[in-house]
Amino acid sequence: YGIIGMSGAGKSTLVRCINLLERPTEGSVVIDGVEMEKLTPAQLRQRRREITMIFQRFNLLMQRNCLANVCFPMELSGLRGEKKWREQRALELLDIVGLKDKAKAYPDTLSGGEQQRVAVARALAHGPKLVIADEPTGNIDPELSLEMMELLERVSEMGITVVVVTHEHELVRQFHQRVVTLKKGRIISDVPADKEAIRARAERKERLFETELGPADTAEKEAATV
Repeated sequence: YGIIGMSGAGKSTLVRCINLLERPTEGSVVIDGVEMEKLTPAQLRQRRREITMIFQRFNLLMQRNCLANVCFPMELSGLRGEKKWREQRALELLDIVGLKDKAKAYPDTLSGGEQQRVAVARALAHGPKLVIADEPTGNIDPELSLEMMELLERVSEMGITVVVVTHEHELVRQFHQRVVTLKKGRIISDVPADKEAIRARAERKERLFETELGPADTAEKEAATV
């Protein structure tokens, strides 16, 4: 999903209402059939573990390396108490975002795009159902914006709902997903996902992947599938 609009349109406020960092003055927030406002504080904390955020400014811990940054939310929640399990999980997530080789590197040695990818890995630590990306391309070089959006697309293909908040209208529309446009705190358009375009995009990606593999690798892939 995409939430777009100019600065001050109410995008970030809407996102903060989703996990009740701000409470709506009217209406209700319903996720998976659960009215968030009716949860007890303990239930809300548990629910928020299933709703993670990726911030524009990365919010990485500069005194911790990439591996430790991804482990951090698991430490806070006591998830699978064993340190070895947490580190193995963190390495798997860093591999997903293409930074397994940077596990021991510190944030200040990484580019903006790499720091944001570490933030994506950290957001996946709890196995969330919903990831909210608030201006995920705002602090990275323009040429890396598409790469970041494609990474978030891969996250959605893992069965995780991804909500992207951005002012980059054309960028988010390239992915043909549902796009809601806000203006002065109101929804002025709600364009549904184009399933045919999404399928065509997936087919183009598959053809490109097979081209990059080459004939020998493609044959091996087909044999493994059989």
